Amino acid sequence: MKILMIEDNTSVSEMMGMFFQKEKWQAEFAYDGNEAVDKFKTDPEGWDMITLDLNLPGKDGMQVAKEIRAISKTVPIIMLTARDSESDQVLGLDLGADDYVTKPFSPITLIARIKAIHRRADINASVNEAAQNAPTIDQGEFDVMTDHFKLSSNTREAFLNGKEVPGLTPKEFDLLKTLAKKPRQVFSREQLLELVWDYEYYGDERTVDAHIKKLRQKIEKVGPQIIQTVWGVGYKFDDSEAGLE
Repeated sequence: MKILMIEDNTSVSEMMGMFFQKEKWQAEFAYDGNEAVDKFKTDPEGWDMITLDLNLPGKDGMQVAKEIRAISKTVPIIMLTARDSESDQVLGLDLGADDYVTKPFSPITLIARIKAIHRRADINASVNEAAQNAPTIDQGEFDVMTDHFKLSSNTREAFLNGKEVPGLTPKEFDLLKTLAKKPRQVFSREQLLELVWDYEYYGDERTVDAHIKKLRQKIEKVGPQIIQTVWGVGYKFDDSEAGLE
């Protein structure tokens, strides 16, 4: 794996450099936002992972994420942030981050997150390649079908009352599929971290909340809310009343 770590704290970079070396990963480092964008541009297709600190000199992490996403829609980005507010997390996801880790963090946790996201990226790339080489897909083939909702893994599309849920990111689609395949079953945040993100108890449960918030906003553009909160437990999919509006 080839990683670009964008981090102005040299101590953090040096520490993670040792962990990357232990994993036999190739890593390069950028210490401010302008350097980060320039390094990424040298080989946009060559990076397998970006870790991005939000608090950077030059250009801040949000601007860097925006510029990287303008060049590549697919390279995985993990944001590293000392900011602990939901608005920052949601904004980061809006700009195309795949996940975030709140500082201070354990190097082992970050390594686990990188492995999980890289594994997911490989799976998605394989699925996309197979889809491109496959015969035309029958749009009627759906993994999930109810009176009000349909979802297809082949086309990566979801429909509520006949309207497509717009702009689903890969992670949002996977989250919606996981919930919708078992209607009205309640999933805890820990279960969703394991099923959708491939990491267990050391994951940050707020990752789930931030993605759910963005997913709900997109669902509400086409119909009533079908992702329900079960207070004190987690989330469930329930479209039983989706046809009432």
